Amino acid sequence: MSSRRKKTKRKKSNRDHVKSYTDLTPGDLVVHEHHGIGRFVGMERVKVDGAEADFIKIAFAGTDYLYVPATSLDLVSKYIGGGGEDTHVRLNKLSGSDWQRARTKAKAAAKDLAAGLIKLYAQREREKGFAFPPDDEFQREFEMAFEYEETEDQLRCAEEIKKDMQSERPMDRLLCGDVGFGKTEVAMRAAMKCVLGGKQAAILVPTTVLARQHYLTCIQRFSNWPVKIEMLSRFKTTKEENAIIERLRRGDVDLLIGTHKLFNKKLEFKNLGLLIVDEEQRFGVTHKEKLKEISKQVDVLTLSATPIPRTLNMALSGVRDMSVLEESPHDRYPVTTYVMEYDAAVIRDAIARELTRGGQVYYLHNRVDTIDKTAARLQAMFPERTVIVGHGKMNEKQLGEVMQTFTDGEADILVCTTIIEAGIDIPNVNTLIIEDADRFGLAQLHQIRGRVGRSSRHAYAYLTFPAGRVLSEISQKRLAAIRDFAEFGAGFKIAMRDLEIRGAGNLLGAEQSGHMISVGYDMYLRLLEEAVLEEKGEKVEPKRECIIELAVPAGIPDTYVTSSFERMDLYRRIARIQTPEDADDMRDELCDRFGDVPAETETLIRISVLRTDAAAAGICEIADKEDTLRFFFSDFTFERIQPLFDHPTLKGRVLLNAGDRPHIAIKLRRKDDRMALSEELVKTLTPPKKTN
Repeated sequence: MSSRRKKTKRKKSNRDHVKSYTDLTPGDLVVHEHHGIGRFVGMERVKVDGAEADFIKIAFAGTDYLYVPATSLDLVSKYIGGGGEDTHVRLNKLSGSDWQRARTKAKAAAKDLAAGLIKLYAQREREKGFAFPPDDEFQREFEMAFEYEETEDQLRCAEEIKKDMQSERPMDRLLCGDVGFGKTEVAMRAAMKCVLGGKQAAILVPTTVLARQHYLTCIQRFSNWPVKIEMLSRFKTTKEENAIIERLRRGDVDLLIGTHKLFNKKLEFKNLGLLIVDEEQRFGVTHKEKLKEISKQVDVLTLSATPIPRTLNMALSGVRDMSVLEESPHDRYPVTTYVMEYDAAVIRDAIARELTRGGQVYYLHNRVDTIDKTAARLQAMFPERTVIVGHGKMNEKQLGEVMQTFTDGEADILVCTTIIEAGIDIPNVNTLIIEDADRFGLAQLHQIRGRVGRSSRHAYAYLTFPAGRVLSEISQKRLAAIRDFAEFGAGFKIAMRDLEIRGAGNLLGAEQSGHMISVGYDMYLRLLEEAVLEEKGEKVEPKRECIIELAVPAGIPDTYVTSSFERMDLYRRIARIQTPEDADDMRDELCDRFGDVPAETETLIRISVLRTDAAAAGICEIADKEDTLRFFFSDFTFERIQPLFDHPTLKGRVLLNAGDRPHIAIKLRRKDDRMALSEELVKTLTPPKKTN
């Protein structure tokens, strides 16, 4: 049995997710917190004072370049602006005042927006919903009956949602998790809590196929509890529909699953307590306005693998609460994704390979008028195999029989439209062919790809477009994104890339977008957070930072982590370490993924903890040059440095410089361990905590 301690994840703010899920590639625009907008050139290994370290090279206006130590990568974020081409975005001068002016203007605009947000918050706080009771024995039994072991993320998200439900304030929470990450189980726990609290729950879905899938899943999951479940979709007869509506009005239905039929004017709940919306991006503006009417004073939980920019925008800016499932499933492989011109020979080989290993194939042809012709072509290609057709214009009986036949493994190839986009879970289907992939949205492509790779087998997706077709710039970016983001957890990255391609839009008015473009989305959100706190009358503590440049080997060797993208992501995450617990979690993860942590990577982690501790101690820089350690202070006092002069090992080695930049200098000896000495001195210089 492993003796490894249980990991405790630091709670992320919504804004943290911007930095967590935006990748950097050479040529991308980036924002440096202190210097403004530049262009990322790449990562370079540089020798400084005898020690090699990785630096991020950023080009600014003119011929200026800035080398940012990888230990300070948290100061750099990817630029996300208004969408479309970024060629109109001006780079800042490295030593100019344009960046400070842009920040000042953006902060003033953020203050105006903050006032509107405070009104929104206040309105939400004033609204009284239903406070569900704490979990009881039945809730715990229901959760214990889950046949799989929950991920830590599932447990955390479920607790966040249930805590919201126990509040009088109506919940408005986004649950963001990639396909197959367990959003449905988290949602069903919320639904059970609602039913046990004496209220009705509803699940709104965009398609009849997904409604049927949810219905069958819920019937199975709630089978040992007296929960009355019904489904409304276009496949119900008028008589059946009216009977369900009447039972719903009387309170004889506990959980209703439905498509747009839930917007029926005749539909009336006796006591609705929770509305779960699956894949909100599939509903139009009119339906969303109706949602607002249905959900007044009702708890709302929105599920999405790839939230649309406006939904994500509202969650990241704090207008909506957000829970994120980041933990990947066990024993799964990412879907190998090919983006290519349609080549009949390649597609034939791909299908043949899947069928040879006993698997099944989805072939997506999204035109009903020619779908039978496509199926006939595939049947001629594989005469001994069974090819069937499924699309949304079939009636319930026809479509139900098709899906059941395919689920039971009695057919080899399903030629279909986008009816498979959500809710279909057939582990034996692990090859997907999509025709005209350039005509689909980014989130839609990711959802469709999520229909394969739902088992321990390797899965393949072929996203094709007709030979000779000239793709639009937007289509090229979407297909590049879906190809690049094939790993688990890519849904949120794809949502962030969609935010880049389509633009962040506005929150409470188009007048805000210009200011957001001038400083980038991440910086704008930070200014907005500060403005909201100020508007509430809360004190905004200035962000304390410390730059550390020690002549010690610190980095992630490319022999340890071979992917430059992964190294970049790890550098950024290590730079954001705040506590020893965060550091331990990072060590555990590195050990799990790549093996024993090298000495220079261990030093990198220690430097990140040291940065946080030093900043809290009022130290703004630790410099190591010419065999001398220099500590620069942001709030210098003689009392603070007195302990150094009394330190037994430092006698005669401490010099004080009280000039424009007050600092102390410690002459190093050959036997000194720079890292350990720096950690010890920071502890010595840390003021004692005040006790009440």
